[in-house]
Amino acid sequence: MSSVAGPLEGVLQRQVVAVVPAKDEEARVGATIAGLRQLPAVGAIVVVDDGSVDQTAHVAEWAGGVEVVRHQRNRGKAAALTTGAARAHELMPGAPLLFVDADLEGSAAGLGPIVTPVIVGQADMTIAVLPPQQGAAGLGLVVRTAAAGIARLTGWEPSQPLSGQRCITREALIDATPLARGWGVEVGLTVDVVRAGGRVLEVPCEVRHRATGRDMASQMHRARQLADVSLALAERSGVPDKVRDGGLEGSRIVREQGSRLAQTAREKGVPAARRAAEQVSDQVQRHGRPLLDRARAEWRRRQPPQG
Repeated sequence: MSSVAGPLEGVLQRQVVAVVPAKDEEARVGATIAGLRQLPAVGAIVVVDDGSVDQTAHVAEWAGGVEVVRHQRNRGKAAALTTGAARAHELMPGAPLLFVDADLEGSAAGLGPIVTPVIVGQADMTIAVLPPQQGAAGLGLVVRTAAAGIARLTGWEPSQPLSGQRCITREALIDATPLARGWGVEVGLTVDVVRAGGRVLEVPCEVRHRATGRDMASQMHRARQLADVSLALAERSGVPDKVRDGGLEGSRIVREQGSRLAQTAREKGVPAARRAAEQVSDQVQRHGRPLLDRARAEWRRRQPPQG
């Protein structure tokens, strides 16, 4: 695995399908579509409205020239990408896919550097490395967990393991199917493609997305993300069934507890929100990290002895 500094010359035009999973992104998805249209290699755009309660689908349709597929209820990012990939194959059979988060707005035009290596056959999957994002306020627990887990399972440690901006060949996507559920999809993609012998490159891109802060909603998002990342790693660690079941249970507990605490915080204000965040963090530590530790221990146990 390696990194490249920028695009290559002499690229054929209009050869990839952009797949944009979107949930309640009416304010940004139109600008994201406009940004993608500035990329000559994008031959089609598929927006998957994953159960939005706003006008996301209508805004995408109003943009014109976009395939819009709707989920009647929210099914998660992995399901949205799977739906989008299926529609993309109908539009341009066999074409590589460009996965794009809906909140990039006009900066989506900066994704060209990750398209080029896939089109010219230099990589099977590329991952956009974003510059520091203004307003980001996370503590890095999910990123560190994801990077360490990928490194232990594949021998390669990415710099931005959770980056959702990726270009991937149809063949590499098949190797990673079915995709890891929910917010574990990027981690699962990386592990599965590398293990299948795919060439993965990280490529710097001048792209911006909506950063998560430290408010209650952001805390809930990180808790769910850590649970899904831990589960994706556990499912790829060759762990026994009961460990995998423990991961599912841990994910369920974190999600349910997070939802309950968020409701309490909304009803009782900021002091309760702070206490809720502390309790969510405790739930994550109890059910997310121990699961990953068990997965790592089992993986080490199964490795052949070093000569």
